[in-house]
Amino acid sequence: MGFFRGRRMRRPGGTSSDHDGRAAQQPSPPSDARTDAELQADVESVLARELATTTRSDAGGLYPSPLSTARIVEWIKDYGYSYFIDSDGDVGGLWHSRLFYFLLFGPDREILQVRGQWNREITIDRVEEVLEFCNEWNTERIWPKAYFRVRDNGMIQVYGEVAVDLEHGASDDQLDQVLACGLSTGAMLFDALDELYRDPAQVAP
Repeated sequence: MGFFRGRRMRRPGGTSSDHDGRAAQQPSPPSDARTDAELQADVESVLARELATTTRSDAGGLYPSPLSTARIVEWIKDYGYSYFIDSDGDVGGLWHSRLFYFLLFGPDREILQVRGQWNREITIDRVEEVLEFCNEWNTERIWPKAYFRVRDNGMIQVYGEVAVDLEHGASDDQLDQVLACGLSTGAMLFDALDELYRDPAQVAP
């Protein structure tokens, strides 16, 4: 690579040629001055070292990279969790008997959503209680968003959801934080529901 190129063509005897063809006497370089070739070699060595460092960092997941199902599966495997991929290609698994999904939305699949589903249902007769619980939870806490749906059988199903727009990608650490946040805060929501609605099978008569 030619980073250093003289504006004048050197001639024997320490002279160079100006644009008008006249010879101009060049001052003698200091005895410790390094040649253009040596300076070029030093600069190229620094560039090569920096480029190699950047490449290693990218490989180590320190820089943001696009979301993908493969990255989510790799994260799950790293922690030794069990998972499945359904017929729609969505990744899910059971954590403390609660079903969680890891979903990608958006035109470029840039929105990551961790959605958990409580493993129990509530009678429709308690819909006002559940609505009050979800509103209070969402008022006092950032994660997860709590909401419910009424199923076809007339029972209430409660969900917790953490969604983050990662348009510019995410590093491995950032992805780890979002996924761990979705699971841990979802578990807190469902634990609170377990405490509010005690399972009769776990309570002594």
